[in-house]
Amino acid sequence: MKLEFPNADAQVVAPFDLKVRFEARGEAKIDLDSVKVLYLKSPFVDLTPRLKNAISANGIDFVKAEVPPGSHLIRISVKDSEGRETNLLLTLVVAK
Repeated sequence: MKLEFPNADAQVVAPFDLKVRFEARGEAKIDLDSVKVLYLKSPFVDLTPRLKNAISANGIDFVKAEVPPGSHLIRISVKDSEGRETNLLLTLVVAK
């Protein structure tokens, strides 16, 4: 899994596009039902339903994300058809 946009640790201004690419190994396929996007605050907030239309086997392509100013820790997890899981932790820094 690779974050394509925004650049890691780069400050962004809302609305912005969020692009993450999924990469399966060998003959395995991405298990779309396993994709989870969590906002890591207390308590955790499952953002997956809000991004459902932006999730495909290629990754997440969410256009014009409206995110409040501040620093937001997000964890994206996905499994392939062979049960291998990968996680991506990203910090979104949104300017005022």
